[in-house]
Amino acid sequence: MNEVIGGGIDLRSDTVTRPTKAMLAAMQAAEVGDDVYGDDPTVNRLQDRLAEMAGMEAALFMPSGTQSNLVALMTHCARGDEYLVGQVAHTYRYEGGGAAVLGSIQPQPIENADDGTIPIEKLRAAVKPRDDHFARTRLIALENTIHGQVVPQAYVEEVAAFAREAGLALHLDGARVFNAVVASGLSLGEICAPFDSVSICLSKGLGTPVGSVLCGPASFIDEGHRWRKMLGGGLRQAGILAAAGLYALDHHVERLADDHANAARLAEGLRGIAGPAVRGPFTNMVFVDVAPADVDGLAKALRDAGIVASVGPHTRFVTHLDCDRAGVDRVVDAVAGFYGRTAA
Repeated sequence: MNEVIGGGIDLRSDTVTRPTKAMLAAMQAAEVGDDVYGDDPTVNRLQDRLAEMAGMEAALFMPSGTQSNLVALMTHCARGDEYLVGQVAHTYRYEGGGAAVLGSIQPQPIENADDGTIPIEKLRAAVKPRDDHFARTRLIALENTIHGQVVPQAYVEEVAAFAREAGLALHLDGARVFNAVVASGLSLGEICAPFDSVSICLSKGLGTPVGSVLCGPASFIDEGHRWRKMLGGGLRQAGILAAAGLYALDHHVERLADDHANAARLAEGLRGIAGPAVRGPFTNMVFVDVAPADVDGLAKALRDAGIVASVGPHTRFVTHLDCDRAGVDRVVDAVAGFYGRTAA
């Protein structure tokens, strides 16, 4: 685990992690070329490795998960097409409307169930008729994990069967797919098998500073190269960044179980406090419902204890590489100190 700057604890997201000394050493030693020309050997190794792990033909390294998802959407869909997506999914809610603004793709958001899935009957009802009055439905986009919850594989298989029946492609936003791997016991290939494409983020639980990888058929990835260039994702000596991803695949996947255990410890501790309502743990996430009157006071109490968190009526705490058991206990103590009481 990294030593946190100033002794603080940051539970806003698992994106706040910093590369370990060993990861930095791997980055410094990386063999590099020019990835726009396709001759950066470290990038190529990362792409080949993740494609093989995901059971896909090819892969493409990109600076961010937002860009990786957008390239996928723009490769699957043409201007005026539509994709079906959950109302709370990252590709719809948290990526700046890029599909619509940059891809001219219409999102059709559908209300998620409490477990993060999209009911099959709602997907079926959302598919547009073959009629010039409507956008052409081309794609379904799922997310796993979603808000920390692992999407059941049986459900994914059901959606994949429906997508094939309806002539639709199926994309996975796998920003935290390795959390799903560790929690479910399935391999990456097993989780990705029903999908036509998958975006895998390296800068969340795996702890790299930058990077996501889009995996799919070779022809799909070849077309994705063009969109990546258009979106400004063509990098030069990107092997420095890819080396962090290779290091993370070797050293930071199995340790995600520690994050899940710390989230469980955090949820258990918070449930012992009378006041906030606790939901979870969901892999490495714990959600706390805070009364509006308590939001400012709790935020200050956490700041005073050296804890960074996005406190609101629906607060999310995310455990990660730079948060250990002692840090979790500090959070519980700070919350208990604010409420000034514990459960009976």
